[in-house]
Amino acid sequence: MAESELVGHVGYFLGLILALGLAWLGLSGHYSTLVLSLGTGSVLLSALLAFRLGILDRESSPYGRLLPLVAYWGWLLIEIFKANWVVIKACLRSDLDIDPTLVKIKTECQSDLAKTVFANSITLTPGTISVAVEGNKILVHALYEGYAQPDAFLEMDRRSRLATDGRTRT
Repeated sequence: MAESELVGHVGYFLGLILALGLAWLGLSGHYSTLVLSLGTGSVLLSALLAFRLGILDRESSPYGRLLPLVAYWGWLLIEIFKANWVVIKACLRSDLDIDPTLVKIKTECQSDLAKTVFANSITLTPGTISVAVEGNKILVHALYEGYAQPDAFLEMDRRSRLATDGRTRT
């Protein structure tokens, strides 16, 4: 293992301990000596098991990208409200003027985490559902063909890739 890889794994290991410890402290609500020692033991055991299983990497450590993800979810919330308005107007009309379609969207996301965030973002947006992910393409069902053009998803793809992978292009 190269020195830079070792430093990265140590960073992920320490970050995992910190994240698990803070989560445990926040969720337990009990701070007696016995409970704190059991919590410390379980956090260390979990981190050691993750290290031994070889699953400590950038993708399995999303806490390092917390701020970009929070910013992305803030942007996505605004987009969800915009899409809600379109769906609400369609539901309130006396004639149902939807034009359902299936479209394949190409994504620039490389990691499984980025693809998952992108596909889930599509599903969270009213009027669209991610049906399948195959390689770098996502099959999307949409209520309106006009809103389901591949160009309509470029900004969401770019932002989800930046928030999760931290890069604009590969």
